[in-house]
Amino acid sequence: MAGQTHGDTADLLASGWAHLHAAEWEAARGAFSEALAHRETPEALEGLGWAAWWLDDAETVFPARERAFRLYRSCDDPASAARVGIWIASDHLDFRGAVAVSSGWLRRARRLLVAMDTRPEHGWLTFHEGYLAALAGDVVVARQRAAQTAEVGRHLDAPDLEMLGLALDGSLLVSRGEIDEGMRRLDEAGAMAGEATIPISSGWAWCFLITACTTVLDLDRAAAWCVRTAELADRFGSRYLRAFCRAEYGAVHVWRGRWSDAEELLESSIEDFSRSRPAMVGGALVELAELRRRQGRLDEVARLLERAGATGPALLCRARVEFDRGRPLHSAELVERVLRQSPPESKVDRAPALEHLVRSRVASGELDRAVAALGELWEVEKLVATEPVHALAEVCDALVAAAGGDHESARSSLESAVDRFTRCGTPFEAARARLELTTSLIALGQLDLAAQEAGAAATSLDRLGAEVESGRAHRLLDVATNPAGLAVTRRERDVLVLLAEGLTNRQIAAQLVVSEHTVHRHVTNILRKLDLPSRTAAAAYVVRSGLTAGRHG
Repeated sequence: MAGQTHGDTADLLASGWAHLHAAEWEAARGAFSEALAHRETPEALEGLGWAAWWLDDAETVFPARERAFRLYRSCDDPASAARVGIWIASDHLDFRGAVAVSSGWLRRARRLLVAMDTRPEHGWLTFHEGYLAALAGDVVVARQRAAQTAEVGRHLDAPDLEMLGLALDGSLLVSRGEIDEGMRRLDEAGAMAGEATIPISSGWAWCFLITACTTVLDLDRAAAWCVRTAELADRFGSRYLRAFCRAEYGAVHVWRGRWSDAEELLESSIEDFSRSRPAMVGGALVELAELRRRQGRLDEVARLLERAGATGPALLCRARVEFDRGRPLHSAELVERVLRQSPPESKVDRAPALEHLVRSRVASGELDRAVAALGELWEVEKLVATEPVHALAEVCDALVAAAGGDHESARSSLESAVDRFTRCGTPFEAARARLELTTSLIALGQLDLAAQEAGAAATSLDRLGAEVESGRAHRLLDVATNPAGLAVTRRERDVLVLLAEGLTNRQIAAQLVVSEHTVHRHVTNILRKLDLPSRTAAAAYVVRSGLTAGRHG
């Protein structure tokens, strides 16, 4: 009878693993559960853990795998115990966001494997160690582990490991600005997906590739890989992988101006992550918050960011909200925090924060600090060399030039940026660049052209439903077509005229013999009274109204 039970268990185990290989997750769970009802074995527990993993059943995954780990150890099978321990580490990160606990399980696995000859478990260990190092910003260790993973894969003819090692290393190279080499490795990894023996390996490799593409704003390529990854997610019924695809594709649609599609994708991503890997929902929440910010729905932004937690992207979105609310100094302080959290060697990852820092420093009259941030942004642009990043740098160049009174240079940079944004199909960014172009054209006395640019921006922003920026566009259109008197005090007029000459807050304070804080307060009041979006717009308004003609009279 015992022999028959053992035979039944072996048959059920074989059936369970066959169902797993066929992506029949419920059938696999049933077979492994039935095997466990006959006799508890680590193999059945490990199989049950995998079936539950694909079914997003964390309540089953953790006890099944932890029990399998203990039984493998008691059976004196340290390699199998290490294998299960590595996946428990991954579970703690993916399901719970518990980085420290994940690290602890990887250390346990390393001790179990230390005296063994090279085997696949060594490669899975170094991959997960490398991924954790990358999350911690330790690029050197992360790249070392990625190389070790790929080497184990080549040595053992294990394509999953070679592919993941290449993908991790490629993403790290892109982050630090070695774009060509990084993309070559990511492409090679992507091409190996058909050789993978574990489906999630292909998904992870493509996720690295998609993230790299969105980081450098290669939007077409990111969209294409999102489609392929979504097909993989649907084939294997992976809600977790589908959630990632929807978040990334949603972010692409935000840039493309397809905001209804983006909203649907991002909301679906949040639901899928919440029901599969709750610890990973933060990215989708921030992307939806950024969409809401562009739409002007700032109260919703605050709620979404509260759920997202204190991540760098969430903090950057908060900084943008502060800027939209007319608090550029606080916005700049928040961006500086983001940059302090970002490893200096991860140059490309710093670009979005640098772009917003330039805007914030210009708006608060700190041109020297704006120029410093602009210099770093141009260094990143030389590494990335995609049209959207180049256009963002051109806009920042123009903001600094206009704040210094050089509206001809600003005009040239902004016209180029508008053309680039239009070519790559990013209507919101194109419209914002048109608004800055409008202010410089007003300052140059080119009122008809200014009205055309403001009108085009207003039309685009109205179509998108970008409430805040649309309001700014209509105000600038009014400035260009219907000049009116300035409802400001004499001291505010003095500040305005000096601002129009390109002086910083500090320089204006020195000329008027007041504190820099007082100047900042005057500028804030001026923008509020005139209902204008920025210092540059206010300076252009001064020129349009003829105040500068009597400055020295």
